[in-house]
Amino acid sequence: MPRSIDDLIAQADELAGVFERYEPDDEDRGEPALLAIRRAAHRRALIERELLESVRRARAEGTSWERIGTGLGTSGEAARQRYASRVDA
Repeated sequence: MPRSIDDLIAQADELAGVFERYEPDDEDRGEPALLAIRRAAHRRALIERELLESVRRARAEGTSWERIGTGLGTSGEAARQRYASRVDA
C-alpha cells in the first residue's frame, strides 16, 4: 500500500533522529549487511526531505504540477496527490 508524503516525512524525521543518536555496538560489527541497510535507509530519508523541499520551491516559483510530475517521472496528477497537502498548505 503506498504511503502518504506525511508518512514518509515522519519516517524520515524519525530515521534522522535514530541515525544522529546511533552508536555502533558489538552486534553491528558482525553484520555489514545490516549496516548497509541502515545507511541506505538514512540516505533515502534525506532524499525524501530534499525532494519535498524541491517540490515546495518549484510550486512557490509557479511551476505546474504537470511539469513537476514530469521531473519526478510520473503524472502531474500523481505528483499533486502525493505532495499538494504538504506544499500548498
